[in-house]
Amino acid sequence: MRPVAHPPTPGWKAEGRETLRLAGPLALANLLQMLTYAIDVMFIARLGPDELAASALAVALFGLVLWSLQSLTGAVAPIIAADLGARGPALRPVRRATRMALWLAVIVSIAGMGVCMMIGPLMQLTGQEPRIAALATSYMDVLVWSAPLMIVAGVQRNFVAALGRPIFATVITALGIGVNALGNYAFIFGNLGAPEMGLPGAAVATFITSVAIAAMYAAAIRFDPRLHRYRIMGFFWRPDRARFAEIVRIGTPIAITVLAEAGVFGAAAFLMGRVGGLELAAHTVALNLAAFAFQVPFGVGQAATIRVGYFFGAGDPEGVGRAGWMGVAMGTGFMVITATAMIVAPEALLALYIDPSDPANGQLILIATGFLAIAAAFQLSDGVQAVAAGALRGLKDTRIPMWIAVFSYWVPGFGLAAGLGLGTPLAGKGVWIGLATGLTFAAVLLLWRWHRREALGLTAPGVK
Repeated sequence: MRPVAHPPTPGWKAEGRETLRLAGPLALANLLQMLTYAIDVMFIARLGPDELAASALAVALFGLVLWSLQSLTGAVAPIIAADLGARGPALRPVRRATRMALWLAVIVSIAGMGVCMMIGPLMQLTGQEPRIAALATSYMDVLVWSAPLMIVAGVQRNFVAALGRPIFATVITALGIGVNALGNYAFIFGNLGAPEMGLPGAAVATFITSVAIAAMYAAAIRFDPRLHRYRIMGFFWRPDRARFAEIVRIGTPIAITVLAEAGVFGAAAFLMGRVGGLELAAHTVALNLAAFAFQVPFGVGQAATIRVGYFFGAGDPEGVGRAGWMGVAMGTGFMVITATAMIVAPEALLALYIDPSDPANGQLILIATGFLAIAAAFQLSDGVQAVAAGALRGLKDTRIPMWIAVFSYWVPGFGLAAGLGLGTPLAGKGVWIGLATGLTFAAVLLLWRWHRREALGLTAPGVK
């Protein structure tokens, strides 16, 4: 095969533009995805507290399954990027990788649906009230059918982003918000000639939205000349065992990392519940603010995976380093801004969720303000670890970062959270100190691994 001539390694300024071109639309799409769930909450809340609680329980399980499986199939992004760097346009390798990711999406979605359908026994096991358990089960019975479409759409999103069309993710997610809001309005309350279904109507709206989003991605891929040339549905029945195995090998540690991180935050909520109801409410609000801010470095991390993957495939270690460090700088820079806002103006941020003029909220605001002070440090560490992990994924390095994450979140992280939260007067603040410590351990260890990538042999092609 004749070697591919690659353009010179871009300078720092050019690399910054390229990273921002990818990260901006992806981060915005992440934020819009959170807004989609917020709209669900707004509509469901009008049905009553039982329905809202039931939907929260169902979404907690569904979201965990969905996020982990999308992370598994999302391993296709660094594979595509490396193929483009090695021999772009790499029509056949990219088509095969995407095809196998779609195969995997269908296969794992069936398993994921099976897990979600266990929500009834799970509700009984955790001692939920019978009415709330019944509502959560009826909601999940419909919601679960959205899983295959959402996981497939995740593969489509990775494909268009890796091929340099991240704006499609932003536009399609934004359009999905409109479809979701209209569906909730119609099927929850029986408007626009639709049947009045109550809580299951919200799940119907989610299913319709997932169909629309997958269809919009399919249309974008079909009608955009750059994307259509790959013909990812061509010879769809033809297996590629090596590509399938590569996606599973790279993606499984990513999925386990997601489960470890989500699990520690779920466990922290239970710890906070033992501290007190007011502390749990303040924790929920403060964590939601942190989660919104996290979507930006998460998008930067996704962009870093693609940029690093491209230079990794091209055999350009200078480009690899420049792409990764640019991502770390961008993600950290944004989190410095959000951390500063949490220290300087916490009450203004909390006012998005809590009415500060209501005297009844005084204690809640006081507790949440204390959590946000710790969240400032939390933000910096979370941003660094997200982008460093993304850069390492661009090198197809996921197994050791998985162990770093599991250790960091659960040993110093949860261990300190439980010890300080339940065994000292710090109480709720102790839980947050534990979470911040776990994220800091992850950030330092992942950043060290990224810094030592060449000495560790990570920039050389091969099994990680």
